[in-house]
Amino acid sequence: MSNNICQEETFQSIFMEQAERLRNFMYYKTGNLQQAEDLMQDAFGKLWENCAKVITAKAKSFLFTIANNLFLNQMAHQKVVLKFENQGHSQQTNITPQFLLEEQEFKERLEAAISALPEGQRIVFLMNRIDKKKYREIAEELDISVKAVEKRMHHALNTLRKIHKKV
Repeated sequence: MSNNICQEETFQSIFMEQAERLRNFMYYKTGNLQQAEDLMQDAFGKLWENCAKVITAKAKSFLFTIANNLFLNQMAHQKVVLKFENQGHSQQTNITPQFLLEEQEFKERLEAAISALPEGQRIVFLMNRIDKKKYREIAEELDISVKAVEKRMHHALNTLRKIHKKV
């Protein structure tokens, strides 16, 4: 096998060796075959996009890491959506349709702003704010330093503040 993943035959070889394993791994995590296949295909797409940067010996690790990160991003986004759906509306009887409309618009802007954050910032932000994880726990899970977590969170909060001030 060649050392250049960008060569079609090398990429095909990696696909033939890893596709079923990766799909099964994601199926075990998701419990949904279609979602697992989508994540597997997205991971191979990322491998192709980054083929010049990834050495053949690290292709399997790259694929599984990317697929897992894609899955975590989906789960984090789903948690945000579910949190807002499950919060329900206040029990007050003086809620106006205008208030409900503004609340819905705010939720949509917030979700858009969070999804627009760079991947690293978004993951750290959601793990901290949704999963209630401490910076140390996030650092261990993502295999980065606590300082890197702090920096990502700082940038995410600054970005969200800037977006909020524009509104």
